[in-house]
Amino acid sequence: MIKTTLLFFATALCEIIGCFLPCLWLKKNGSILLLIPASVALALFVWLLTLHPAASGRVYAAYGGVYVCTALVWLRVVDGVRLTVFDWAGALIALCGMLIVVAGWGRA
Repeated sequence: MIKTTLLFFATALCEIIGCFLPCLWLKKNGSILLLIPASVALALFVWLLTLHPAASGRVYAAYGGVYVCTALVWLRVVDGVRLTVFDWAGALIALCGMLIVVAGWGRA
């Protein structure tokens, strides 16, 4: 369970980086060269999703919960936005959903 969760967090980080860098280029007049590491991050994101032993639909469902948590941490750390109690509660609920889906992988 811990290995799967860490893999999900790495996957989410790659997806966020892969989407954040083009946003910097388009909205903040960043260098077009940002598209190179963005492409690498998105390719790594796709590859990491293939490393899970469950059916793809279950992987995507469980990944969604981890993505919510990772995106909120990114919002706090990178964007400097203070999180609310609603952000934390939503993240906790999403993470619990991910744990329930992953716990059932071996029972399906």
